[in-house]
Amino acid sequence: MRTATRVLKYELHNVLRSKAVLVYTVLLFLLTDVLFRFGGDGARVVISLLNVVLLLVPLVSVVFGTMYVYAAREFTELLLAQPVSRGSLFAGLYLGLALPLAGAFLAGVGLPFAIHARPDAALWGPLAMLLTAGLLLTLVFTAVAMLLATRFDDRAKGLGGAILIWVACAVLYDGLILLLITMLRNYPLERPVLALTLLNPIDLGRVLLLLQFDTAALMGYTGAVFEKFFGTSTGRMAVLGVLLVQATVPLLLASRVFRRKDF
Repeated sequence: MRTATRVLKYELHNVLRSKAVLVYTVLLFLLTDVLFRFGGDGARVVISLLNVVLLLVPLVSVVFGTMYVYAAREFTELLLAQPVSRGSLFAGLYLGLALPLAGAFLAGVGLPFAIHARPDAALWGPLAMLLTAGLLLTLVFTAVAMLLATRFDDRAKGLGGAILIWVACAVLYDGLILLLITMLRNYPLERPVLALTLLNPIDLGRVLLLLQFDTAALMGYTGAVFEKFFGTSTGRMAVLGVLLVQATVPLLLASRVFRRKDF
């Protein structure tokens, strides 16, 4: 734990000095602030931020995370030459990367709400879900970045894999589900679509946020199925658990590769 704490302190200091994290925070802050100034109340701002959070947060987390791990390769090799536990080193590297990104997201989105939003009990539920979804997506895609950067020595392969995974989750996955629904429209697909939705963290965040605003009626019978599952407190807790699993699995795989890798 002492080794992990020392590595974490160094990584936090190093990542927080990065201009990319500062730009990310300022960009989110300015975007949210502009939406408040031109978009009206807090509920409209949450809706406007929906796709921004679901697309930008995973992209920044996986791309910046992958590039940063490659950039820190020499430092990692230097530490591995010392009598240091690989597990502690890996934990420090991951937390030192994930925590600044999560803090940048919370600060960039949360501060404008603290400044501009009026006290409204109806707003805090959607806002809490928005912040929770962004936080969990940061953890998920940072873990994916750690896995890619640890698995592939070639930076081009790692970065290409990061972008490909983001495109697959953000764009291609929904297109494939739509194609499946179109081809098998004569069959009851509500439950299979629900199961497929649980496999994509971006889709999970989108459905949870949409249901906060009672838009399930616009999604037809499938929306009713989603609302029946996701609309309950048990369903929301199950989804949050699935997102935690999706963050844990690539992290465990990355840790296993890191422990066995010959640097």
